[in-house]
Amino acid sequence: MSTQVPALLDGLVDDAAVFPPGSATLADALTAHRRHRTAWYADLVGPLLLPASTVASGELSGLVDPGEGLVVGLIGDTGISGLPLAHSFLAPDGVTARQIEVAVAKRGEDPLPGIAELLALTGTLPGVETVYAELPLTFGLMGALDALAAARADGVPIAAKFRTGGLAAELFPTPAELAAVICACRDRDLPFKLTAGLHEAVRHLDPETGFTHHGYANVLAATVAAAHGEGVGAVTELLTVLDPRPLLERANAGLDAPRPLWVGFGSCSILEPLTDLIRLGLVNGGYDA
Repeated sequence: MSTQVPALLDGLVDDAAVFPPGSATLADALTAHRRHRTAWYADLVGPLLLPASTVASGELSGLVDPGEGLVVGLIGDTGISGLPLAHSFLAPDGVTARQIEVAVAKRGEDPLPGIAELLALTGTLPGVETVYAELPLTFGLMGALDALAAARADGVPIAAKFRTGGLAAELFPTPAELAAVICACRDRDLPFKLTAGLHEAVRHLDPETGFTHHGYANVLAATVAAAHGEGVGAVTELLTVLDPRPLLERANAGLDAPRPLWVGFGSCSILEPLTDLIRLGLVNGGYDA
């Protein structure tokens, strides 16, 4: 049975198969990504995310047919300065980096110097449509958002990225903190990506770690609400919801419209969020994966 992914969910989930906790081999990740790109749910799937260190070491060589048109997202695990080298390895293999994502500061550091370094690099890497500056949700955040928004107003293809989970409790922003960030991006007309912690559709407690994770259906509903002008309080409430019904009400009302603000998130499994979205009724159709 063939179905079409609704516009609201187009490109929502980037393929992060090689990253923990999935940690697939590069060969296995490429095989699975090719399958996702030709499946009925292909519109849900963004590019294959690859660490810059993996690309710069030449591991893609021999695994990609130059004619297949592989599109990836380059994750700057080697820092901003290591991105040009990694990018230079892509063209000979016929690979295009649609996006680059890199942290511009550690927690507690001023993000503005990193943003300036990244802005100097932006535009020098052929094929890159968007550069995502990962910002810590600490010191200097609002000034960093202002800097990104100003650069976008000048035509620079840069956007924000935030971490919503990890191996420590402080890496999980509270609903109020995340709501404030979403509304701040809304006020600046600034797109954003999220990374880490979004393992299930609805907010939930992980019994193994004791951490409460944000749900991507919560974020979707909250972002739609923010885009419609609702305030931090209403957005916070949607991020705290444990019952999927109010989230589905928000999402279903805008299924045919492009997703506002939130570019999406990376998942080491494509099939897990797909299954969740089918179960919730946001994607209707057969499961041929």
